[in-house]
Amino acid sequence: MTTQIVPVILAGGSGTRLWPLSRELYPKQLLPLVGAQTMLQATVQRFAGLEGVTAPIIICNHNHRFMVAEQLRATGPADCPIILEPAGRNTAPATAVAALEAMAGGQDPLLLILPADHVIQAVDHFLAAVRQGVPFAAAGALITFGIVPDKPETGYGYIRKGETKPLPDLAPQAGALPFTVAQFVEKPDQATAAAYLQTGNYLWNSGMFLFKASRYLEELQKFAPVMLTCCQKSYAAKQKDMDFIRLDEEAFNQCPADSIDYAVMEKTADALVIPIDCGWNDVGSWSALWEIGEHDADGNILHGNVMTHQVKDSYIYSTARLIAAVGLTDHVVVETADAVLVAHKDQVQDVKAIVQRLKEEGRDEAILHRRVYRPWGSYECIDCSDRFQVKRIVVKPQATLSLQMHYHRAEHWIVVKGTARITNGEETIILSENQSTYIPLGAKHRLENPGTIPLELIEVQSGSYLGEDDIVRFEDNYGRTGNN
Repeated sequence: MTTQIVPVILAGGSGTRLWPLSRELYPKQLLPLVGAQTMLQATVQRFAGLEGVTAPIIICNHNHRFMVAEQLRATGPADCPIILEPAGRNTAPATAVAALEAMAGGQDPLLLILPADHVIQAVDHFLAAVRQGVPFAAAGALITFGIVPDKPETGYGYIRKGETKPLPDLAPQAGALPFTVAQFVEKPDQATAAAYLQTGNYLWNSGMFLFKASRYLEELQKFAPVMLTCCQKSYAAKQKDMDFIRLDEEAFNQCPADSIDYAVMEKTADALVIPIDCGWNDVGSWSALWEIGEHDADGNILHGNVMTHQVKDSYIYSTARLIAAVGLTDHVVVETADAVLVAHKDQVQDVKAIVQRLKEEGRDEAILHRRVYRPWGSYECIDCSDRFQVKRIVVKPQATLSLQMHYHRAEHWIVVKGTARITNGEETIILSENQSTYIPLGAKHRLENPGTIPLELIEVQSGSYLGEDDIVRFEDNYGRTGNN
């Protein structure tokens, strides 16, 4: 009988180390940083060839829910549970609620825990390691996957291998065996990392796990009972919201924050580690993307509108504008519509200090891009001043914005492509290309795309306050409240 495996995709991170491309409201797991698929989509596709695998459980941030659902619909599967965390509490509570969801139908499957923002280049090696771990996890072990290091890396935690661990109640297994976990080790300095590499007994801690749902909850009850109780209360009071499962906010917010490693794996007597060499990278910095990408003859990775002269071993990424680089070596340059990052490759980890300063100063560049995605489409600020703002709005076919009003601004809408159905007070009108209308301050209004092609329009706002929180919603097809 094939063992049932439920992948759990942890997609709640903010990815600040890849700023300015990754933002709090559009983090790296939702970006196509390596290949045509986003990192979330690549993660979901990764286990497609695994025997006994079911649709995954996705754990994500409330603010990312519509983008996550849309990306899953684009690549499949679209019917998997999407659990919304009311607040970030690290990986241990997220995995607990996933275990409760996986067991809700009376099953007790194996959970394959995968962060949504990792790169695995040799997927066949990864799947082979999972298959190797299945009988051990089914027998009650808690498996972690340790990456065979190829350099003295100071940015990762390590796992020191113990003895090999056969299954006592089965015939001797063919092939490699898991190891007991002798020790989890914090991120080392350079000299210590080099010594670890020399011994051959240390593996990088990947943050990927395989264990039976009930076994994880048993160990959590033993080592972090308050956490489990909060997760159980939050899950028991969950609410269904369209495609999403909303955990109870009050109970979940009381939950201690901790990782799977600290809460369970470092304490359990049943931890095993399987070494794996699969071209793994957690893409924790721009230099990591340079390491795993395809270089040109000068050792560069160039993306988009880039022109170089005497540039070597650099990563240059343009989203739109021309980047002209001269005489650079070992540098990272990343351009977006509202920000440009320039850094030496050795210091790209320090970009988080810039993000922190942006947040302290209340600047939008830390949170969102100039183009902001919504379940109905997107909008992008083109120009703004004290009392006006110009946006480009794109509405997907058959999509509808909420019925809403504003206290502080009026709006002019000019259709440049497609057809718009517009509710303006008591009137409903149809506009086509090169036609426009005016929405007075305080008027209830709604924008719809009844057509089969994207609707594009220019919106000119005018008024004393133009913030996105000046929205009063009366009806919404996506169950939103406030300005989200």
